[in-house]
Amino acid sequence: MAREPDGLGYPLFAVFLDRRPGERVGFGGEVGMRRNNSFAWLLVLGVGLSLLAPAVLAETPKAMVYKSPTCGCCSKWIEHLEAGGFEVEFKNVPDMSPVKRSNGVPAHLSSCHTALIGGYFVEGHVPAEDVLRLIEERPKIAGLAVPRMPIGSPGMEGSNPESYQVLAVGRDGSTEVFATHHP
Repeated sequence: MAREPDGLGYPLFAVFLDRRPGERVGFGGEVGMRRNNSFAWLLVLGVGLSLLAPAVLAETPKAMVYKSPTCGCCSKWIEHLEAGGFEVEFKNVPDMSPVKRSNGVPAHLSSCHTALIGGYFVEGHVPAEDVLRLIEERPKIAGLAVPRMPIGSPGMEGSNPESYQVLAVGRDGSTEVFATHHP
């Protein structure tokens, strides 16, 4: 039978660790109450799940994409985002200018579609891996842009792919290279 160590109290977990098979012991060490091993396993399972919870319960990143109804490469970029783990909604709009202007996309960096993801704008054919890095790192910028429509970028696959840069766009419109991609 387990002893109470020097009057300091008997730790709850010790009841489950210090018993003989078939022994009937209560939580305070008293004889006569049958212990249930399933409680110990539930306790262990609960602690284990609580350690895994942040990874398991991580929210799927969501994207709202504004695009032209006739643009095929925009639809391919949406498929690329979905394959990268994003939940994507889109809206076809006949004039993209107001969308870009209201979300702070500088005119000289505009492309064929604009997405809103995690509080940032994502302009053009930005790879999903760069968008994931953006929402993980949370830099103090307005968004990311891939100006023009470079061949070889997601949604613009084709022969003769070219190198291109993903630009981080500051809230003041300034830019710096966020990532560079080569064929």
